Amino acid sequence: MASITELKCALRETLEARGVMGQLKARIRAEVFNALDDQSEQRPPLSHENLLINELIREYLEFNKYHYTASVLTAESGQPEVPLDRQFVANELNVVEDPASRTVPLLYGLLSHFLQSGDSKDKLFLRGSAPSASHKPKTKDC
Repeated sequence: MASITELKCALRETLEARGVMGQLKARIRAEVFNALDDQSEQRPPLSHENLLINELIREYLEFNKYHYTASVLTAESGQPEVPLDRQFVANELNVVEDPASRTVPLLYGLLSHFLQSGDSKDKLFLRGSAPSASHKPKTKDC
């Protein structure tokens, strides 16, 4: 007869092999966050830039089936529960898509664009565009 330790090891290995262990850990983290999240605390309004950045990240997370991570992002950032329309986000970023690029998140297309334009004379100059002062990271008391 197998010992308790052997059964625990076998169960852990089975769950890891099936990819369930990571999902369970992510779900537990999401539930712990939801339990600790202070809903009465007013969040500052999202800047336009943060709204778009969060939406790009959410689309990426959902595409890769990181649903619990996406739910924590949505709750913690104050991002609207309903995702923004993809075409709206593309228009805001001045992105034109072909039909093939619509099958993957916009973030993949943006990354692909910059990776393919590797010539140094075509480097993009980034100008400082900080989020509004009301949206600076806050420290939490524990």
